[in-house]
Amino acid sequence: MIEVALVVHVLICVALVAVVLLQRSEGGGLGIGGGGGAGGGLMTGRGAGNMLTTITMWLAAGFFAVSLFLAVMMSTTREPASILDRPAQEAPSGPAAPLGQ
Repeated sequence: MIEVALVVHVLICVALVAVVLLQRSEGGGLGIGGGGGAGGGLMTGRGAGNMLTTITMWLAAGFFAVSLFLAVMMSTTREPASILDRPAQEAPSGPAAPLGQ
């Protein structure tokens, strides 16, 4: 179950990065897809900008939800982290035999 959630998480991350880089940068940013000139950029126009903003919002919500799910799943399946929480192991009762004999 955790492996499936990790794959979904990675796919959401890749999609989120791609959608953010497709958006038109108005303040300089990375300089990808925006900037001067008429017709510069892969998707231009107000409608495309609103669509990309909506997709970014849903991908960010999915990223947040899957992150919370993974955090909860990992906290419930983990063994005790402290050595004080583990039961004590008994030491051998006698000395060990020499290796050469």
